[in-house]
Amino acid sequence: MKKNNKEENKIIIAQNKKALKDFFILDRYEAGIALQGCEVKSIREHKVNLKDSYARIKNGEVFLYNMHISPYSKSRLDDIKPTRVRKLLLHKREINKLSGKMTDKSLTLVPLSLYLSGSLVKLELALAKGKLKHDKRHDLEKKESELEIKRALKSRYR
Repeated sequence: MKKNNKEENKIIIAQNKKALKDFFILDRYEAGIALQGCEVKSIREHKVNLKDSYARIKNGEVFLYNMHISPYSKSRLDDIKPTRVRKLLLHKREINKLSGKMTDKSLTLVPLSLYLSGSLVKLELALAKGKLKHDKRHDLEKKESELEIKRALKSRYR
């Protein structure tokens, strides 16, 4: 019996945990990335960092900024910059939908994770709204209270 679950053949390469902490995630998109061969090999070796990266829409195309891909050690091409601007591959209707939502100045495009789907490199892109300090404080208090409840239940049932 053949399974059609996309989640099963995903190999997560990198995640942007800072984005989940600093932003409210409103919508998620899957995008391909225009890469060179030696960059794909570096990604397969998990030599990528999404921490400070973001995406912007320019002239009907989506570009990714500040994603660091370390140079592949066995490559002869040394002229590729690790943080060069990379084009994201999305359908035109998705780009139009995103640009319509991006008219609100408080929204931004943030990469959440980079993964291999079969032999293709994919990026999970999120439409996000920045959290304020009190929102972050509230999330921290909520997480601490959940931990205290778990500890209390664990010690009670020992």
